[in-house]
Amino acid sequence: MSDTSQTRTDGQSRPETADDGRVSTRIVVPEKHPMVTLLGTADSLLRVIERGFPAADIHVRGNEVTATGERAEVALVQQLFNEMMLVLRTGQPLTEDSVERSIAMLRSAVDDPDSPAPSQVFTANILSNRGRTIRPKTLNQQRYVDAIDKHTIVFGLGPAGTGKTYLAMAKAVQALQAKEVNRIILTRPAVEAGERLGFLPGTLYEKIDPYLRPLYDALHDMMDPDSIPRLMAAGTIEVAPLAYMRGRTLNDAFIILDEAQNTSPEQMKMFLTRLGFNSRVVVTGDTSQIDLPGGTRSGLKVVQEILADVPDIHFSVLTSTDVVRHKLVGRIVDAYERWDARQEAEDTAPPAAARKPAQRRTGKATAPRAPRQSHRTES
Repeated sequence: MSDTSQTRTDGQSRPETADDGRVSTRIVVPEKHPMVTLLGTADSLLRVIERGFPAADIHVRGNEVTATGERAEVALVQQLFNEMMLVLRTGQPLTEDSVERSIAMLRSAVDDPDSPAPSQVFTANILSNRGRTIRPKTLNQQRYVDAIDKHTIVFGLGPAGTGKTYLAMAKAVQALQAKEVNRIILTRPAVEAGERLGFLPGTLYEKIDPYLRPLYDALHDMMDPDSIPRLMAAGTIEVAPLAYMRGRTLNDAFIILDEAQNTSPEQMKMFLTRLGFNSRVVVTGDTSQIDLPGGTRSGLKVVQEILADVPDIHFSVLTSTDVVRHKLVGRIVDAYERWDARQEAEDTAPPAAARKPAQRRTGKATAPRAPRQSHRTES
């Protein structure tokens, strides 16, 4: 490897062409950033970087990082280390997950130069509570959050674990704390996920509580638990099934409809027309997990056809790459999508009999087949 780059005082270097046509660059890490914070314990983060750039040779000596390879790859490696150091300056630690996502963001930015940088995504705090900060973790999540700020109605579409409901809840609490709205309204359709809960004893509220429990859990993550009953009693926070929205006009509110794939087209229209003045709406759902009775179309699917071109309405799509739960969840989502695609292809394929070419007819008569003789002996 020929290292011909000249180190600059800002920790970066200009890539220089080596003898074999590849370029080499040297990055000097300032002393205020200990190398263990940049490379990880036992070089765990460095291994993530090496896996992310298999075509580049990356070497570390002291506080210098040298990268050699194709010009485009070397430029991305240098940009990655710059972004990592920007994140460290905010006091936020780097993790294997954040480095993997940073690499993915930088690669996607090649085709979309206007996309935000990883350091902007990972430091865009929405809400802080009890020492915990809620922020986007992927590029699509950042775009989703930005869309909520810019549009009156936003649809967050994506598989489980992509943070579509959680981030919407954080934006709702943020808007309430900033006095941009006077109340938060959280609603879900009361549709069983393959189970029947109506026979359970208790009042109406006790029966619908299992459907709304995930919304309560998110609230407890974002607010002081002692204040939630008081705010609910005052009507500042309302958690209710979708059927309770009929006939209302919701002003000065941040309204979230969760699990919207389980609404009918009529329910979706009813909900969206509840919008009043100075209100915002976020609708979240996963069209791959519809629990409606057979033959009922999902309102979330229909609404994409109806409102796609209406101004001030935005559809944000999250994918398996935006899953922020265990890595296995993203792989499970991908596996189910492949399986669904195969099933759909098999369902739409013509029957085997139709695919079989017709035999050519001849003028010869076919002799009748002799009946099969039975081998049974009569007693």
